[in-house]
Amino acid sequence: MSKGKLFIVPTPIGNLKDITLRALEALKEADIIAAEDTRQTLKLLNHYNIKKSLISYHMHNEEDRSGSIIERLNEGNIIALVSDAGTPGISDPGSVIISKCIEEKIPFEVLPGATAITTALVSSGMDTTKFLFRGFLPRENKDRKVIIEDLKSRTETLILYEAPHRLLNTLTFLRENLGSRKIALCRELTKLHEEVLRLTLEEAICHYEKVSPRGEYVLVIEGKTIEEIDREEKALWENMSIEEHIKSYMDQGYIKKEAIKMVARDRKMPKSEVYKYSLEV
Repeated sequence: MSKGKLFIVPTPIGNLKDITLRALEALKEADIIAAEDTRQTLKLLNHYNIKKSLISYHMHNEEDRSGSIIERLNEGNIIALVSDAGTPGISDPGSVIISKCIEEKIPFEVLPGATAITTALVSSGMDTTKFLFRGFLPRENKDRKVIIEDLKSRTETLILYEAPHRLLNTLTFLRENLGSRKIALCRELTKLHEEVLRLTLEEAICHYEKVSPRGEYVLVIEGKTIEEIDREEKALWENMSIEEHIKSYMDQGYIKKEAIKMVARDRKMPKSEVYKYSLEV
């Protein structure tokens, strides 16, 4: 018996017209549709007049249900996997079953389609050449502290997801740890009440202290700027003499010649000028 095939099918993040022709084709051809929330998927299927057997596949049953899906695939079934919105596997169930398909050598196909990440990133107007997606931050302060320590020094544009009831708390946490960076708050993307607010973290906190957050949010935050990095680096040596500055680099293991070059770069001085101060070091 030949093996079946798994289709990873992105679904609209809001507007039902944003589904692709290939996604509709995969849903129609599937023997079974594995859905994060069968009620939510049923609305989509009814809209396109697609009648299929549905099974639930969500974060709480992903490990167990993956086994039974693999069995069905080995029996020759065509299965389409969908999440409530967007692409399965991106902050949604999907990565477990994909790993198992790779292990079992079961063919699968990932269809391109809607994802809130790229829609929000482009809408933000921030740097799109490099970005870092981190999904939802953990609920516990100690857990998210670990993550923010890594993120705070990154120069990439940062992308997070957040629920409305946690938004103000998360904005306050980000402000305390990142300073008042620029942020784009993207909510209800592609829906009737879509909104993109481009503010600083400080302004965003003030706004949502007066206005109740509604809908699911994508937070797009500017990465650490070159100016910010320069200020921090300058703070490390601005109270040092030039001799002390040279010695600090030598204490880190650099030879004197390299230390002189680095001090000249930091202070925007000619190397020949810095060299004069190195004679006594």
